[in-house]
Amino acid sequence: MTDKTTSAYAALLMRLALGTLFLAHFGLKYFVFTPAGTAQFFSSLGLPGWFAYLTMTVEFIGAIALILGIYARLVAVVLIPILLGAIVTVHGAAGFFFTNPNGGWEFPAFWIVGLLVLALTGDGKFALKPTTFNK
Repeated sequence: MTDKTTSAYAALLMRLALGTLFLAHFGLKYFVFTPAGTAQFFSSLGLPGWFAYLTMTVEFIGAIALILGIYARLVAVVLIPILLGAIVTVHGAAGFFFTNPNGGWEFPAFWIVGLLVLALTGDGKFALKPTTFNK
């Protein structure tokens, strides 16, 4: 049974946590690795370098949208391919545990579960622009 008095706050908490994680992930690419360095890393994986800029843009816009509650359910679904890509290109070969060298796929997979939970739960309390299928 869902507690309708607290479920909107649970979705808010999930939205803020996921948005903050994506903002931090973007910040790491932008401020630490730099956009050019991130593009070079993507190229080393066999991906086009410009894909790094696209990924960073989606992470940043997605993070802000989640934090503010702008189409959060839809944004959660849109962000899943970024994490699937991280699993396939980097973390999958490292095994399950994220503490493995090169980080395993444990954390990105759990992050995907969080995004799916938000997509299924709803935008939550204080969403600026709830998705139309929120009710």
